Amino acid sequence: MLIRRIAVLRDETRMEMGRPLPRPIRRALACAVIANPFAGRFVEDLSELIEIGAELGGLLTAECIAALAIEGRAVESFGKAAIVGEAGELEHAAALLHPRMGAPIRALIGGGAALIPSAQKSGGPGSMIDVPLGHKDAAYVRSHYDAIEARVPDAPRAAEILVCVALTSGGRPWPRIGGLEARDIKGKDGLR
Repeated sequence: MLIRRIAVLRDETRMEMGRPLPRPIRRALACAVIANPFAGRFVEDLSELIEIGAELGGLLTAECIAALAIEGRAVESFGKAAIVGEAGELEHAAALLHPRMGAPIRALIGGGAALIPSAQKSGGPGSMIDVPLGHKDAAYVRSHYDAIEARVPDAPRAAEILVCVALTSGGRPWPRIGGLEARDIKGKDGLR
C-alpha cells in the first residue's frame, strides 16, 4: 500500500440552537490518499485492494480514536467512504470498503453489530463525499443518523483513491424525532 497523505479532522459540538450540550459531541474523520494499484486497467482479482481495505480499517480507526480522545469502546457511531480517481473504477472503492474493512474497525471499537454505513463514488481532485454515520450497535437508532463531509483538496488524483473512516462519541445534538433510543438497544441483530 502506498499512502501519499493522511488527513484527520476532529469536530466538536458544544452548543446547538443556543443551548449548551450536557457533554460535547465529537466526530472524527480520518482519510488516506492511496495509490490505486489497478489504475488504468481491468483486473479480475481485486484481492490486493481487499487486503489494503483491512489495513486501512485499522489505521484510520486508530487515527479517529486518537482524535476523539476517548477509548474505542466509547465510540457510538461509525461510517466509511471512498472516492476513486478517474483512472480507476467504482469496484476498486467497493473492494476497499466492503469485504474486510469492517473487522478491524469493530476490533478497535469493541464491537459494533450494525452494518457500517458506507458511500462510494468516482471523482477528481477536491471531490467531496458525505460519509454516512449510524449507531454502531443498532441501525434503528435515529438519533445517530448523520453524515460528515470529507474532502482532501488535491485528492484523489487520477490513479489514486481517497478512503475515509468516521467515528463519533454521540449522536445529533438534541434528537427528538422518536424511534429506538440508544439506552434501549438489545444489540443482537444489528438492527435493534
